[in-house]
Amino acid sequence: MPLFTQPPESVCFLRLSAIGDVCHAVSAIQALQKQWPTTRVTWIIGKVEAQLLEGLEGVELVIFDKKAGLSGMQSVWKQLSGRKFDALIHMQLALRASLLTLGIKAVHKVGFNFKRAKEAQWLFTNKKIGDIQSQHVLDSFYCFVEYLGVPRSIPEWNLPISIEDTLFAKDSLGQVPTVVISPAASKDERNWLPERYAEFADYAVSQGYQVAICGSPAEREVTLAKVIMEKMTHPALNLVGETSLKQLAAVLKEATVVVAPDSGPAHIATTQGTPVIGLYGHSNPLRTGPYNDLSSVISVYEKHAELQHKKPISELPWSTRIKGDHIMADISVTSVVQSFKQITQGK
Repeated sequence: MPLFTQPPESVCFLRLSAIGDVCHAVSAIQALQKQWPTTRVTWIIGKVEAQLLEGLEGVELVIFDKKAGLSGMQSVWKQLSGRKFDALIHMQLALRASLLTLGIKAVHKVGFNFKRAKEAQWLFTNKKIGDIQSQHVLDSFYCFVEYLGVPRSIPEWNLPISIEDTLFAKDSLGQVPTVVISPAASKDERNWLPERYAEFADYAVSQGYQVAICGSPAEREVTLAKVIMEKMTHPALNLVGETSLKQLAAVLKEATVVVAPDSGPAHIATTQGTPVIGLYGHSNPLRTGPYNDLSSVISVYEKHAELQHKKPISELPWSTRIKGDHIMADISVTSVVQSFKQITQGK
């Protein structure tokens, strides 16, 4: 029996981070909006993630600055004081996010079930979704809106990308078919090797593509792009640190193919309908891969997970990660080229 048999007046979603996960949440929230267009939707979201989703149609964004600590929580509580939601959808497992729910009034506070509710999330909710089967994060997010009463649908995304953002992307890339490489994951050990990015980039250029390298202005990402370009024989377009998140989304939309490790840009690209070659070693791509491009993922995760944990993958917990700065070296240039050929040439 769904939680609501009639559209609720108001629903508040809590998913603060990261970029990939908020992309997953967008599709679930927009599925709810499509089914219940009169329901008022509020979303408590992280400061960086809000830069991508500012202007999301029909959604009130309430920004939580995690760096502000308790004062950041109090700011959210103040904005929502005097309000009581029909449901608070608690999609974040971190204890900090659970503490944030204490100052938010809702008839129903819906969280993960005991099996998946890390960091004692179950203590902060009065309703639990039944889902323990979904492997992919996006599917588990859909289980929240299904629990409310929204029927399952094929995920769609409508991100708030302006005409100006699109023009920026078109001006930056020109009319040349472009392979975008977004080489940096959140941790350096999850990056592919710079010389292999360079070798693949040179191959793409030899096939008539322009290569653009994207990333944030963080020093580690600027340095990584520089190293890749120094190792390349051909020139590449360096957009690292040159785009806002919305401009990055527009660039990814204009690309022919995107190559990226487990990172936000891989997920942004899949929301824009651009084929993604995901490079995975430390987390299970069936759980965190670019949703529409799982068939194009190059993964060495299963091999290393079983080596590290001495168990078959089927016996490992849902969110098992593996460690080591040697893992990504197992992904060959040949395997990435093959995936690229399958996408661009159908072979």
